[in-house]
Amino acid sequence: MRIAVPYEDGRIFQHFGRTQQFKIYDTDGSTVLHAEVMSTDGVMHEALAVVLAGNGVDVLVCGGLGAGAMSALQEAGIRVVSGASGDADTAVAAFLDGSLRSEGVNCNHDEDNAEEYRGCSDDCEGGCCGGRGNIASCDCGGDSCGCGGCGDDESCGCGDDCEGGCCGSCGHYEPDFDGPNIGKTVRVHYEGTLDDGTCFDSSYERNEPLSFVCGSGRMIHGFDKAVALMNAGDIINIHLTPDEAYGEADPSAIMKMPIANLPGSEEIGVGEHVYLSAPDGQSFPVTVVAKDETYITFDANHELAGKALNFKIELLDVE
Repeated sequence: MRIAVPYEDGRIFQHFGRTQQFKIYDTDGSTVLHAEVMSTDGVMHEALAVVLAGNGVDVLVCGGLGAGAMSALQEAGIRVVSGASGDADTAVAAFLDGSLRSEGVNCNHDEDNAEEYRGCSDDCEGGCCGGRGNIASCDCGGDSCGCGGCGDDESCGCGDDCEGGCCGSCGHYEPDFDGPNIGKTVRVHYEGTLDDGTCFDSSYERNEPLSFVCGSGRMIHGFDKAVALMNAGDIINIHLTPDEAYGEADPSAIMKMPIANLPGSEEIGVGEHVYLSAPDGQSFPVTVVAKDETYITFDANHELAGKALNFKIELLDVE
């Protein structure tokens, strides 16, 4: 039996339609035999059912799920167990021992809207908050751009000059670098550190290699560019300046808002990571940086923005 879980930094990513990766578990029905992380390569919403079916998934364990996604998954022959949260491995273990129960369709919002997060009330409108665990490095748990998934260049803020480093959901992304691995699915282990030696993410620690299509724009530019030239078995160390990683921090991305205008914000605190939804329905990740009785302040900059990053990358295989 093959089980898939929308995945972010060890936890179940609560927005099925916008997950950027799944953790895939191969089991014998009672025990996990093998697990690895798989990138969605920019696919979103109901189309994810096709991706899962194409990868032989039998069961989806997830958090929030809308009616459209449920229908698509059922048509693909995939059993759905919704309403799960917290640690992904723990949830899969609970499913295998029979203690995990499905909530069925547990989101009232349209799959195309950004508010599809558990905890939003029925009248959740643009600006509603939803928990997303933590983002130790980025939405993909390591190296992906933090755009949060977008349907076109305007919606992700890329503009007409969208280039390498932009989110891979842009409709016309083309890498500005060459290499024999572009367009191929690669599987890597990596460790990311700051210049002071602090490790901010490591697939080695999780024992979970990362798979993605090289040159598709799903990874930060410098990481993707380096992998494009590697051979299977290579291990390299690279240093990336901010412009090759998450860019410089933007002061205009810090937003102070009235708590009364944000349903759900009363229950979140400084340091927590949540999603906000814009009026056009697009969601974006933010960090709570200040809060008082009246106002809450969010920072939409990626927490690694403005920082130079170092990566050890091991290319395991190329398909």
